[in-house]
Amino acid sequence: MCEEAACPNIGECWSKKHATVMILGDTCTRACAFCNVKTGMPRAVDRMEPQNVADAAAQMGLNHIVITSVDRDDLPDGGASQFVKVIQAIRASNPTTTIEILTPDFRNKAQAAIESIVEARPDVYNHNLETVPRLYPTIRPGARYYASLRLLESVKKHDPSIFTKSGVMLGLGEERLEIHQVMDDMRCADIDFLTMGQYLQPTPRHAKVAEFVPPKAFDAYASIARAKGFLLVASSPLTRSSYHAGDDFERLRANRDAKLGVARI
Repeated sequence: MCEEAACPNIGECWSKKHATVMILGDTCTRACAFCNVKTGMPRAVDRMEPQNVADAAAQMGLNHIVITSVDRDDLPDGGASQFVKVIQAIRASNPTTTIEILTPDFRNKAQAAIESIVEARPDVYNHNLETVPRLYPTIRPGARYYASLRLLESVKKHDPSIFTKSGVMLGLGEERLEIHQVMDDMRCADIDFLTMGQYLQPTPRHAKVAEFVPPKAFDAYASIARAKGFLLVASSPLTRSSYHAGDDFERLRANRDAKLGVARI
């Protein structure tokens, strides 16, 4: 995934043995204006993929792994069952590895698809809102803002012990008060962790950068987000969904324990 998405942090993350794995192929059924992953008709699901991912995690010695995927609107469950199989395979082969998933929205799929993933009990369930509702028709045309919010809310209701996480990109033309409203919407959905990063145009055919947001603005957004009650906030120009994911997971646990007054041994 690090290569497919043209992530600017790839050198740092790989040097620290941090990795994000993309399952369900390399071809997406949608064409979001910000994303560098190719669009088209995906291949059949690889039945060996769950065990291959588990084996790779073991060989790389990963303490924390992030699993994401392309959108698979062509599949009856959107690929949810493959997420479940990957989680189960990692748990069986690497029981101490913590698992973070970054899923599509499973739009127009049965609620059971999402619930099946929750019941597999990943440690973190991430799904990005990406931008403010006003910009969805041009930036994320295949998705619906409130459907994404409901997905994250349903995860928390089904299993409150799972950390929920979501992120937005800045610099696409959003207004400051719109970002504040997105934060409020996230907190209403009981989302624990917010990430905010600068949008960078991957190729000339993608959406243009409307603004390069200064670091001080990212700091200000982070202060506001913490005041609104997020357990953890990561906000900087180079922040991405999986950036420092393993370290952030430990901080999430520590912050929750501190909030609950739990002494960790």
